[in-house]
Amino acid sequence: MEHAEERASNAGANGTAEPSEGGERTGAGATTGIALELLVHGVGGATPGRMLNDPRTVRITGDDTAAVFRRVDDEEAEKRPSSPGGAPIREAYVWCNLTSGNGTRALWLLLLPFMVVNLAHWMRPTARNHQRTVRFYGLLVRLVGLTLTVLLVAAACEVALDLTAWQCAGTRACAEAHSWLGFLSPTESGGGWWSEPGRRLALAAVVPAALTGLLWVLSRRTWSAYESQQPMAHAPEPADENIRTALGRPGFWYGRRLVARLRAAHTAAGLLTVTAAVGSAAARHDREAGGPAALAALAGLLNVALIAGTVAVVWVVCRRGRSERRLDKELDARLVRLLPAGALVLLLLTAVYAGWSRPGWRSTGRLPGDTTFGTLALLQGLIVVVLAVVAHLLYRAHPDPRAAMRGLGGPAVATLACALGGVMSGGVSQRVADWLDGTGGTIEGPPVLLTWQASVIPAVLLVVLGLIGWLARRTLQLRRTELDAVEHDYDDGSGEPMDAARTRRIARMRAMAALTDRAPRILGVTSAVTLLLGAAALAGARLTDETPGEASHGAYALLQGAADTAQALGSWLIGVGFLLFVTWGRRAYKDPAARRTIGILWDVGTFWPRASHPFAPPCYAERAVPDLTWRMATWTEATGGRLVISGHSQGSVLAAAAAWQLKPSVRKRVALLTYGSPLERLYGRWFPAHFGPAALTSLHHDVACWRNLYRLTDPIGGPVHLPGDCGPEVDRAPLKDPLAYGRDREYPLPSPILGHSDYQADPCFAEEREELLARLRPREAVPGPRPGAEAQGSSGRSSE
Repeated sequence: MEHAEERASNAGANGTAEPSEGGERTGAGATTGIALELLVHGVGGATPGRMLNDPRTVRITGDDTAAVFRRVDDEEAEKRPSSPGGAPIREAYVWCNLTSGNGTRALWLLLLPFMVVNLAHWMRPTARNHQRTVRFYGLLVRLVGLTLTVLLVAAACEVALDLTAWQCAGTRACAEAHSWLGFLSPTESGGGWWSEPGRRLALAAVVPAALTGLLWVLSRRTWSAYESQQPMAHAPEPADENIRTALGRPGFWYGRRLVARLRAAHTAAGLLTVTAAVGSAAARHDREAGGPAALAALAGLLNVALIAGTVAVVWVVCRRGRSERRLDKELDARLVRLLPAGALVLLLLTAVYAGWSRPGWRSTGRLPGDTTFGTLALLQGLIVVVLAVVAHLLYRAHPDPRAAMRGLGGPAVATLACALGGVMSGGVSQRVADWLDGTGGTIEGPPVLLTWQASVIPAVLLVVLGLIGWLARRTLQLRRTELDAVEHDYDDGSGEPMDAARTRRIARMRAMAALTDRAPRILGVTSAVTLLLGAAALAGARLTDETPGEASHGAYALLQGAADTAQALGSWLIGVGFLLFVTWGRRAYKDPAARRTIGILWDVGTFWPRASHPFAPPCYAERAVPDLTWRMATWTEATGGRLVISGHSQGSVLAAAAAWQLKPSVRKRVALLTYGSPLERLYGRWFPAHFGPAALTSLHHDVACWRNLYRLTDPIGGPVHLPGDCGPEVDRAPLKDPLAYGRDREYPLPSPILGHSDYQADPCFAEEREELLARLRPREAVPGPRPGAEAQGSSGRSSE
């Protein structure tokens, strides 16, 4: 039943003739009544049968990852004559497998901080004529992403090299408690070959190096499947200059070159981090008085090479390395190969150097991890502060009252990304240290800074709980306000008393849906508290060089008790969070339903290209947007018919992005129907540079027509809020939800409160779709090209 052929591409074989010289079309497929509704589902996905209301569906084009489906009865619909008032052909674009397809998607949980920092890149305020400031903003976010990669690999080095190979294997009591470490222990192995500290470190380096390699493999694999999907190219048209968002640029959804460059740089950064961890202890020993001169000289050369590699990595990250104004098909093959390969060679040389025999060398204390983690935390804090200053300057240049947090959403999200990375890294280190040491106190444990960071987690949770309480109070206030509004909306004038329980339920749904608009305040307070407490933890670790419990000894009893409680509770919370994280990932790997839940998270977080972090989960829109663009362009070109792209929730964002990618001449023959859409409520507020008022207004003027449907009970969808007369023209008045308050002849059973789902069940949906189709003109009705424009149109078609 499946057909992989592109039906629109084969329209000539279906009886559609080529355009005549004057722009007219003849043939069965070019009747004025032919129309297509292209449905795009939202977060969580949907089956083709459910989208088309028919279990018998056939794949028209696409593969097992993303495809376009039709009802079996509509498979050859273009061959049948259609009347001007006939129902449109319905197609469903199913893209849910891009985010929740197979079990390996569960591994993406490890990439959560990378995904969050990538969002910060796209959350900058609107800026015109400030290209240098915009580029500096992007540079700062890429540097934050680089520190997160180093932090993750440093945490793996802390676990494998410091806690396991250096401390536990070098301590007799700890090695005796873990027999699998016996061959690394000088006492248990009787001075075996692997028992020397440098060789233990070289062997343990396999773990963080393998983690870096795994990230490289995952990124390259997804890069081949997502970033390498080439968008449709077309010759520039004058109307292209009117697009007020970068999403309309030809190369926006083609990040193949940029991701390849960043992947090489981050892979090299991870390997260089392992190199520094392996070689630092041996170099410190060789620099001591009486150490071997040859090894000390070799350590100096390796250190110079390490610095040179670090400079090369930072240089690559600082250079953006791609153009969005054209399809950048270049690939820096030499850089992509040589940079990670050079870092790997340096790691192997350092492992040989560290493994050289040094009689009398013993492992004591900790590896110098405090300095590494402290430097990373300080660097991240400074970058975030500078990023906030740059975002504020951009916002002041072009203020947007609807922008979330007055343009500071990007720095706030970057702060949370750093906090997530620190909690995940510190949590793993704390749990492994507790597992290796138990309650014996035989090893030093993780760096002091990680303990301080864990100790501030309870304070952050207290703030979050306070915000939740404020939201609950606000919900109650809104519900009381909505009670009168619900009674007014459903008053039929009969004077009969209304059902108080039903009224409260509807009012509560409206109040809870309105809480979405309070998200900026929640994020702002949480990120500010996180930044301040993180700075306090860094200062406490640097000043005392002791854990909070140890540093508070001798202080007031209340202060000491609070410090001990915070330290114990923070460690416990990290342990619980780590177990929940592992359990959730394991369940998602085995359970498709749980995997789909994780897929919803990625649906929202991975819409944007990987412009800041190559190890983030892949951008599904780099496959979905070209798919939709190709389908709309080829179908309208082949049939000359009318097309409505109908997007629900996240599908409306994909629909808008695909419309921006069309040629202006094609875009004028396409109508847009959005429902439950977060285009303005979420994307317009949080990503104002790309979905702000100017961008959405240009979209309204560029497509043939646009209507937006929403409900007051919908926590995601909302009005588009275009300025002036554009707003009422696009936004329909809020749909009633439920459709009927009580029972009547039309609705004899109680109507459900639908919220964000089942917009097509509302009669207004079909009414608005028919209105859009009536406003569209088929290609036959479009006047022929202006004199002198024929050559331009021909070049545009040939480029496709």
